[in-house]
Amino acid sequence: MLQRILAFYCVALTVPFASTAQLQPIGQWRDHLPYQQVTGVTCTNGSIWAVTPYSLFSVDPADNSIERWSRTNGLSETGISAVAAEPNGQRIIIGYNNSNIDVLVDNKVINIDALKNAGLSGDKTIRAVYIHQSLAYLATGMGIVVINLDKYEIKETYIIGLNGAKVKVNAITGDGSYLYAATEEGLKKAPVNGANLADFRNWQLVSGANGLPAGRVRSLASVQNNVIALKNDSLWLQTGNNWSLFYRDGWTINNCTVSNNRILLSESNNNTGRVVVLAATGAFEQSIQNAQLIRSPRQAIYFQNEYWIADTIAGLSNFNGSGFNRLLPDAPYSIATGKMQAANSTLWVAAGNVTSTWEPGNNKNGLYALSDNSWSYFNGARFSILDTLPDLVTVAVDPATESVWAGSFGGGLVNIKKDNTISIFKQNSVIQPAYFNAASYRVSGLAMDADHNLWIANYGSLNPVHVKKPDGSWRSFIIPFALPEQAVSQIVIDDNNQKWMILPRNNGLVCFNHGQSIDNPGDDQWKLYRSGKGNGNLPDNDVRCIAKDKNNFIWVGTRKGIGIIQCTQQVFTNHGCEAVLPIVQKDNFAGYLFSDEQVQTIAVDGADRKWVGTQNGVWLISADGEKILYRFTESNSPLLSNDVREMAIDGKTGEIFFATAKGICSFRSTATEPTETHADVLVFPNPVPPGYSGTIAIRGVANNAIVKITEMDGRLVYQTRALGSQAIWNGKDYKGRSISTGIYLVLVSDEDHQQKLVTKIVFVQK
Repeated sequence: MLQRILAFYCVALTVPFASTAQLQPIGQWRDHLPYQQVTGVTCTNGSIWAVTPYSLFSVDPADNSIERWSRTNGLSETGISAVAAEPNGQRIIIGYNNSNIDVLVDNKVINIDALKNAGLSGDKTIRAVYIHQSLAYLATGMGIVVINLDKYEIKETYIIGLNGAKVKVNAITGDGSYLYAATEEGLKKAPVNGANLADFRNWQLVSGANGLPAGRVRSLASVQNNVIALKNDSLWLQTGNNWSLFYRDGWTINNCTVSNNRILLSESNNNTGRVVVLAATGAFEQSIQNAQLIRSPRQAIYFQNEYWIADTIAGLSNFNGSGFNRLLPDAPYSIATGKMQAANSTLWVAAGNVTSTWEPGNNKNGLYALSDNSWSYFNGARFSILDTLPDLVTVAVDPATESVWAGSFGGGLVNIKKDNTISIFKQNSVIQPAYFNAASYRVSGLAMDADHNLWIANYGSLNPVHVKKPDGSWRSFIIPFALPEQAVSQIVIDDNNQKWMILPRNNGLVCFNHGQSIDNPGDDQWKLYRSGKGNGNLPDNDVRCIAKDKNNFIWVGTRKGIGIIQCTQQVFTNHGCEAVLPIVQKDNFAGYLFSDEQVQTIAVDGADRKWVGTQNGVWLISADGEKILYRFTESNSPLLSNDVREMAIDGKTGEIFFATAKGICSFRSTATEPTETHADVLVFPNPVPPGYSGTIAIRGVANNAIVKITEMDGRLVYQTRALGSQAIWNGKDYKGRSISTGIYLVLVSDEDHQQKLVTKIVFVQK
């Protein structure tokens, strides 16, 4: 059998097919979370673990290889509040903001959701984890929760506040004989093997006696069985029953960690950071500083003769005594809250935001780009000129020049060329400040038409619509309707070259047709769409998003569902054109499409199916809008959050990107953008390896083509039809049987029923 498999691999070398090493398999997810803001670091026997507010990544110190850990590959949540590693072991305990708990052991995740699901009043947020023997002690906002790590279940809960009240516990440690809890009421202790620690009376208040000042204790550590308490910016050391001031240097102490018998202090002072290394006796050993990599340190450990430093600005770095090394997964700079657009094999993401009342959010994270599986970013941290453009909320790509335009909700318009040349349009252009705030130039929507004219929504301007023509000239337009704050945002251009624009603040939607010439205002036409028959028939005046489908229909997402404008060519005729409210079949009931949902984003894939993002997850609905194909939520998929703000689809690969409240993730779907002919047909995976049970994709065939899989003698194995320009196959024959090792032909018939051999597939079975 081994010789047979090798023989077929050798034959495969003579079969023309493209490399698929970088392609994400169909049906699989990946995360695009920010990993730069590292808030903690710990280690197991063989790995360094870096903690971010969103997820984890691990580093193998032997070769500095990095592995991501998130919801897309097994973790239960996004949003980490505390992490601890089992001393001298392999288990990682992960606490989340919503009180869920994961235990990561041998690359498997064991979830403990009892605390999350418990009907307990009060703050259950996990602030810190201390592990002793096989017990994990969780410091929470209401007390201490004890986890039995052998049974993976909650063992006990200790409510230790004054008179049995709930109290916020900030940290826990032990000295072998006692457990110590840093609380808002001060430091408390109880015998580690004491009876009934759930009784607050068995916890002794230490603060205010024997030298330790009264009041809140921020954090704890233990060195050589002596407890160190962090109070304000001073360290206090326990010696026997007495406490004494151990260390104070005037800097803000963010964290105190004991690692390999060293005391490591992560400190900040204004915009400067450092890690101070003390001996167990308190003697100063060294101060580790680096202007680029240690700016806002939050924790440090010592492992295998190197210092590993977690920094909320620079990420994770290590220091071996002579030099520094920065270690980060390739990732965007932060989460995204603005528009996204996929063009020319690049995903562009605007990271800025506006408030619910349409005020600037003062977000300076900028603009991100994903190309060839690598992220780059454009903001003030990289280009100082961009520091004047907060809240980049909209983006448009010029396909002719591949330059990118982005709108700042306060700083004007920016153009970034392929060579990273940056131009800003504000006072030097027709872009105007808001009439109610002369310092705020609010660009809220952008779109490029087929003639390479850039259309601009200028929120608050007395002329809120502009166009920049390819020759560099500009035109401005007044919307002839009374609009509070001259509020206008997202722009979509239909196949009739009509501009559809969202009017925020519950003002509906407007359609604009500039007639034969942009420069002739005499033939301009405008139509306002609002709720109610005769007014446009939208489901609601609060329009959240719009999208154009393959039939030139305009899909309008509102606070109360979806309306579809199907007669776009008749908007300005005597017949007029109102939205229809489609009825969709769901289970045994039929109703208006998403009538109970706030529709926040709509994207159209290569098969004209509609992806709909809401505050309750994502739906995929059929091209005609009459059938729900499937739905993604946090509970049934790796979707990072049910609150889906924006979406974009890479039409070439079929990958759909979801910008959620907890970060960006993506899913490789089955449909790609249609092509007229078979071009650059790609099968992946190919060869199909032994044991593979996933989906096989055949990409690059003609739109809606019939695809046949046959044996070498022409005997039919399977037949399907492409979704857009991609067909999918489960690797089984038409009777559902697994196929044998061999070479199979891919035959495609186009609309003219001309059949053509486009490629071959090699199967290798055990």
